[in-house]
Amino acid sequence: MDQSGNFSIIEFLYGEGDAVRAIMNALMFFVLLDWLTGVCAARKDSANVGKYGMDGIFRTFFILLLPAGGHLLDQALGQSGVIFGALSVGTLYLILQSMTANGLRAGWGDYFPEWLIGPIMQWVKSELEAKIQRATGRSGGDNEGSKNG
Repeated sequence: MDQSGNFSIIEFLYGEGDAVRAIMNALMFFVLLDWLTGVCAARKDSANVGKYGMDGIFRTFFILLLPAGGHLLDQALGQSGVIFGALSVGTLYLILQSMTANGLRAGWGDYFPEWLIGPIMQWVKSELEAKIQRATGRSGGDNEGSKNG
């Protein structure tokens, strides 16, 4: 609630409080990093990503509405943020995985210590494979096969 006693659309969708603001700030921060790494990876692929970029914007809005749905379910079921928290953590996990896979596709894997690259590759393996499959399919008009963009 702001100083005048009115709720903002953000508070309506996600709830109020310091924890909610911190989670949503973290989600937005990592979404921006995911977009940045995605653009860099697409440039490395030399792909025309105009249509895919628009799809990515809509997909991002959908992903960011998942925690909002959790908040609304929490309100309907009389929970104290349990569903919001679970969907927020799950969303953050997927965004981090997508961002990391994009970074690897962009060629930034050399910046990770060698002992860490194996576990990172294992963690993002299916996401990375889906992104590579989609990137190679762009030239043939196929945009299917992606998990998170």
